[in-house]
Amino acid sequence: QVQLVESGGGLVQAGGSLRLSCAASGRTFSAYGFGWFRQAPGKEREFVARIGWSGSLSYADSVKGRFTISRDNAKNTVYLQMNNLKPEDTAVYYCAANRYYSGSDLRDYDYWGQGTQVTVSS
Repeated sequence: QVQLVESGGGLVQAGGSLRLSCAASGRTFSAYGFGWFRQAPGKEREFVARIGWSGSLSYADSVKGRFTISRDNAKNTVYLQMNNLKPEDTAVYYCAANRYYSGSDLRDYDYWGQGTQVTVSS
């Protein structure tokens, strides 16, 4: 069982930056892959970025070059650094985890956090 707690959301102006954190419980953090997803009002939850247990990375085209996902196995934490934020990045951001395999599909993940709100003003 893994519990995930996101933090770091908030209100920022367009062009600004935020860093989201996802703290995970459990003793086998290094064996898990993690993903960040987001859901805007009235829209479906969508993939943002993922990092595998081995450190492999991938990003949605809409955030490539602006967002960076990383992990600190010593702190049991996954990060999402978001730069050059745009109003269309406004959403609730969710952290997700799955043992070993972590893809870009919602169905790839067994564990989810409660989400953190990111609002980007124009």
